[in-house]
Parts: sequence; structure tokens; C-alpha cells
Amino acid sequence: MDVAAKLTSKGQVTVPKSVRDALGVKAGDEVVFRVTGNYAVLSRTADFLELAGSVEVPATLRNVAWDEIVRRVRNDRAATRR
Repeated sequence: MDVAAKLTSKGQVTVPKSVRDALGVKAGDEVVFRVTGNYAVLSRTADFLELAGSVEVPATLRNVAWDEIVRRVRNDRAATRR
């Protein structure tokens, strides 16, 4: 779907209703602009709670403090560089 909109003198643009409906965004929602070259892609921000369970965590890393995980990863990386 290609939909045009005008940029105001303040650099603002109104996201057309058809685009808001397609993305499922409403007033107050945050969106992301991803710029690549001469193109910008508008998307709604990810709801991180929807991602819960999408990445399997090894049993050895469950219920481990974050700083301990970082320490282990750094040690593992250092060991592979030797």
C-alpha cells in the first residue's frame, strides 16, 4: 500500500488513517522510523511482552544474575580467541 502525506513547515506529518489502521496504532502509541538511503519505513514499536518465550534460554542460564551471564560470555569469548 502506498499512501502520500504532506510535511508541514514544522516537520510534522499526519499518518493517514489507512496506514494507522493497517499498523494498528492509535493516538499516544510510539512508532519507529527506519531510514535506509533515500527511504524511510514507519513501523509500530515492538511490544516486548509479545516476545516472551520466543527465545529459548538454556537451563544453565535460567535464574542467573545478568552480571554473571555477561561475565560468562566474556570469559567464553576470551577463551575462543586464544
